[in-house]
Amino acid sequence: MTTVGLIGSGNIGGTVARLAVAAGHDVVLSNSRGPETLKDLVEELGPRARAATPGQAAAAGDLVVVTIPLRAYREVPAAPLAGKTVIDTNNYYPERDGRFPELDDESTTTSELLQRHLPESTVVKTFNNIYFKHLLALGRPAGAADRSALPIAGDDAGAKAAVTAFLDSLGYDAVDVGPLAEGWRFQRDTAAYAGIYSADPADWERPAPTGADQVRAALAAARRYADS
Repeated sequence: MTTVGLIGSGNIGGTVARLAVAAGHDVVLSNSRGPETLKDLVEELGPRARAATPGQAAAAGDLVVVTIPLRAYREVPAAPLAGKTVIDTNNYYPERDGRFPELDDESTTTSELLQRHLPESTVVKTFNNIYFKHLLALGRPAGAADRSALPIAGDDAGAKAAVTAFLDSLGYDAVDVGPLAEGWRFQRDTAAYAGIYSADPADWERPAPTGADQVRAALAAARRYADS
């Protein structure tokens, strides 16, 4: 099984860690506040989990998940991630992250920024378009009629294959959207973002299984912010 390093252990990071441990993976958790602040989560997850610094989590992971606010992406340690597949879960929230002109004019995407920062790694975008409670609830065995799918984007076929296998182990199919530049199709406020995994707008937190065909239809319906 894979050792998964997590740079960031909030709602999405903690959920990915829970699913990974349940699937038999080891996890190395980190955050910006220090390993000691992850004591409760490590105890909850059990012997397959340990806490470390971001650099240590990056070095330990066969696969590494970066799940931190976009404003901090330049703080991701590049050297220990060289040669590794990195999952990027990020979304751009200007009110939280400050302004990024290249994102405002849609000349690039959040994951392309991270890839630029990590030139010796291969970045794959996923987990950014689903509410963490839905992510925890919707995993199903391979072949299940109500199995959900998550979109992925990346520039490297081998990295996308590794992430597809990881998602499969967590209970999800993958829909390959294409290169990182196409990751805008499931960014914040697009048709494929968050709400497609919800059963009812009036009861938003109730999850609804969302298969690959539904995800593909939502991706096809995506519109650039400038065209919305």
